[in-house]
Amino acid sequence: MADTSTASARDTEQSSKGFFGRILLFFKQVISEIRKVVRPTRDELTQYTAVVLIFIVFIMLFVVGLDWVFNHVINFVFGTN
Repeated sequence: MADTSTASARDTEQSSKGFFGRILLFFKQVISEIRKVVRPTRDELTQYTAVVLIFIVFIMLFVVGLDWVFNHVINFVFGTN
């Protein structure tokens, strides 16, 4: 219930401000959220990058394998060389 009253108070506060007041409030909220961001350490970043690269290589091999299988199936069905 407290969330509802807080939300309605916030809506009333925003509607009482003018256009530029709402823009200023938006930028204040953006800066507040940016300060909450936790940046990864160098080791975490290296680990995440390695995981992404390994995943990309795996997906590439999977797509190449599917292409190879479909190519052979099409060649078998239509009898082309």
